[in-house]
Amino acid sequence: MDISEEILHRLKDGGVDFFTTYPCAKIQRLYNLIHDQFLSIGVTKEEEGVGICAGASLVGANSAMLIQSTGFGNMLNALCSLTITYKLPLLILASWRGVYQETIPAQIPLGENLPALFKAIGFPYQIVKNQKDLGKVTAAINKTYQESTLQVLLLSPQLWGEIRSIEISPKPTTRRKSKSLPNLPQLSPGLLTRFDILKAMIQFLDKKLIISNIGLPSRELFHLYHQDTNFYMLGSLGLVSSIGLGVALHSSKQVVVIDGDGSLLSNLGSLATIAQAAPKNLTILAIDNGVHGSTGNQMTSTSTCVDLAKTAHGLGIRHVFRGYTLEEIQTIVTNLTSGPNFVHIPAQPGNAQVPTIPLTPHEIKELFMQAVQSS
Repeated sequence: MDISEEILHRLKDGGVDFFTTYPCAKIQRLYNLIHDQFLSIGVTKEEEGVGICAGASLVGANSAMLIQSTGFGNMLNALCSLTITYKLPLLILASWRGVYQETIPAQIPLGENLPALFKAIGFPYQIVKNQKDLGKVTAAINKTYQESTLQVLLLSPQLWGEIRSIEISPKPTTRRKSKSLPNLPQLSPGLLTRFDILKAMIQFLDKKLIISNIGLPSRELFHLYHQDTNFYMLGSLGLVSSIGLGVALHSSKQVVVIDGDGSLLSNLGSLATIAQAAPKNLTILAIDNGVHGSTGNQMTSTSTCVDLAKTAHGLGIRHVFRGYTLEEIQTIVTNLTSGPNFVHIPAQPGNAQVPTIPLTPHEIKELFMQAVQSS
């Protein structure tokens, strides 16, 4: 076996069963092997993969990521506020750029300082430089899933020796033919607050796997209808739909994401990934009040120029709906069929005065995972 095949063998033996990936020229062969032999999904940016892997872990998958080390630049908050805060297992294999025969100057500042950065934050990591170091791969895999922890493997280009670019013959275009945009109601200001909408949704949400957005949406949902199958986010803005995708890919149950305009605008690529993966059991409720409600009602661009329903459709989601009144919304969700579904609900700004959620991150995770396993 060559180095890539040996790493792949160790990943299989260690029980890894799901990957999110972002490519790097230094690890082309390993990247191709992983996509050939694992359930895997490519992401639009690395941070999104943290959310997807978190969702997959919540329903029992042994998740891992294959990325270029530059991705840590946009993953740090998600890893701290999601993976570490909830004590979720995650193995990250990173092509370590900027340290060995690097020809791109832009790779060097972050790359050469990653070990110091990891030490400062407290990320456990191992450097893999040669075949003798491959035992570190097995050790990291075991520690990740036995102790439910984060483990980082920095794969030096030294591992691969002289790297030859692998040219992949382009496949014939297989673009899905675009259907005409659904006959959506004209975009206009919302009529209801998010609290009103969630209150009317209780019957629809009952016994489904619910992934709720950070801040006041989760607090309102907890106050209105707490169930153990609700996963309440406490950080990681923009990753709620990514977490929902990870859950949906590894569960046969219906998964409902409660997302918002501020969150969606910060990670629109997540909708493209959802459209590509096309899980039939995923519904996104996009409650769009045109403001960042949890931070003081600062305006978002949906209040002036962005139509989230058309954006979702343009990013590949076929089943897009819009409702304003309680009757319209309930009719839409009652008649949903195969997903992924995107339900755009323009809303009035405003937050209910509800207390914080009296659960620790560990309790939120454990209640959700136990409920999934027992149902």
